[in-house]
Amino acid sequence: MKFYLRRIEFTQKSLDITESIFGSEHPDFANNLRMQALYYNAQGDTSRAIELRKRGLEIGDRNLNIILGIGSERQKQNYMALLVESGDTAISSHLQSAPNNPQAANLALTTILRCKGRILDVESDSRNWLRQNLTPENQKLFDELSSTNSQLARLLYNRNSNFTNTQYRQEIAQLKTKAENLEAQLSKRSAEFRITTQPVTIEAVQKLIPADTALVEFVQYKPLTNIKGAKRSDRYGKPRYAAYILTSQGSTQWVDLGEAETIDREIAEFGTVLQSKSRDVKPVARRLDTQLMQPIRNLLGDKRKLLLSPDSQLNLIPFAALVDENNRYLVENYTINYLTTGRDLLRLSNQSSSVQPPVMMANIDFNNAVNNAPIPPGTKEDLKRSSEINRLTFSPLQGTKQEADAILPILKQKGINVNLLTGNQATENALKQMRSPSILHIATHGFFLTDEKIEIPDTYDLAVGNRGIIVKPGSRQRVSRNLENPLLRSGIALAGFNNRRSGNEDGVLTALEASSLNLSGTKLVVLSACQTGVGNTTNGEGVYGLRRAFVIANRQVLQSTQLPYLRLA
Repeated sequence: MKFYLRRIEFTQKSLDITESIFGSEHPDFANNLRMQALYYNAQGDTSRAIELRKRGLEIGDRNLNIILGIGSERQKQNYMALLVESGDTAISSHLQSAPNNPQAANLALTTILRCKGRILDVESDSRNWLRQNLTPENQKLFDELSSTNSQLARLLYNRNSNFTNTQYRQEIAQLKTKAENLEAQLSKRSAEFRITTQPVTIEAVQKLIPADTALVEFVQYKPLTNIKGAKRSDRYGKPRYAAYILTSQGSTQWVDLGEAETIDREIAEFGTVLQSKSRDVKPVARRLDTQLMQPIRNLLGDKRKLLLSPDSQLNLIPFAALVDENNRYLVENYTINYLTTGRDLLRLSNQSSSVQPPVMMANIDFNNAVNNAPIPPGTKEDLKRSSEINRLTFSPLQGTKQEADAILPILKQKGINVNLLTGNQATENALKQMRSPSILHIATHGFFLTDEKIEIPDTYDLAVGNRGIIVKPGSRQRVSRNLENPLLRSGIALAGFNNRRSGNEDGVLTALEASSLNLSGTKLVVLSACQTGVGNTTNGEGVYGLRRAFVIANRQVLQSTQLPYLRLA
């Protein structure tokens, strides 16, 4: 106990010094709050630990909005890495130390709702999308806000040495006040801005859950096992999965699902069996259900509509294909929709309408496209995809014509006219020019380039600007980490793909480009292609691949559908 008392005294001194120099909004201040919360928690003072953790979460969330709005992709990822440990400790402190404490449960869920999927929200340039949907007057306010946040970020992370402590805090306060005033003005004028920038709360999400529905927020976390560990790898145990369940009324429920390694092995086996024509899928589907959904069903009551927000490898599971204890597929008893996070419900409350009729792309000519024109090397097209994609070529998919021939009469019987694009007409240009078709069905080749192995530091800090990453002393470990944005390494092939000539495009629609499509009123997206449901799984961010990209592009739609294991020859 003396160890923790000394640590509490030490972190309090550090808090006082940080506040006197930088103020109480600096990332270091929030980090000291988190550490002090750990020591109070180890002492058994759960209430004080929760109080400190809440305060740190609020500071971290405000700073996250700043850095995600103006920082580079690397800076965003570095800052999110600093928040990973905060999430792990909040979840671990609840599930491992205070499983019966409702406040601890709510803090863990709030942390998940605020942080999960935040990087890809901004990597899809959602702020730019928002800017394009503001009036000219509001765009001026938005530009001024972006400029103010840029100044604030530079001050927060790169203090001007010419400032005294008092001047520094005054400048921070003035910029924060200016930013808050601009945000208030934009919130009054734009419902979309208000929704995307307001702090996420359990109460706000809960109000938007239908009465017959349950939100299931999955999360992978590392349990805190040794608070005295010098390095993160020493402090935490093996990753585990957990689920938090929220309905329109009542308190948060939760369940720890077990070690991630065991569940991930079953997921890999499930994917293999789904692609096999000879193996029975039900045994492995039943085992996965026992580990994942059966514990959750005990908490659902009579709810038969589910909003599932997977995490990490769970993103690769078609949950409807799992098998319950009565040997029935879950799709027979449940209606399942997928969310990136429960935070998406806030966007869904601001519904858009579809603009165009359904569009289907099938039987694509990968060798030719209309309006072919060569793209000179070194143009912007080369910067929108991985150079490794140049090695890929694809053969025709005759089965996609049969697929279209089977679907079109069904829609026609319902009085729905479909814009069918085939052959050299199914171009990247045509797809990018679409404006919210009610249904988008694309039958083509998909691809996902695998990770590279590189060495990264065991621990690292955020440093914004030209300083890059400051590496602390620690071991180096060989891990799967991509040198490129994973959204540049996955995509679909469209007309002219093999020759990289498709009008003023190259016939390669990467996931990053897909995330910027205008599908805000689209009700259903179907990707009928191999590898559209896979990708680089990242804890808290989902699958860095096509499935996630189209969900971001939809923004308003509850469910996107992919057929990742369909083979079309």
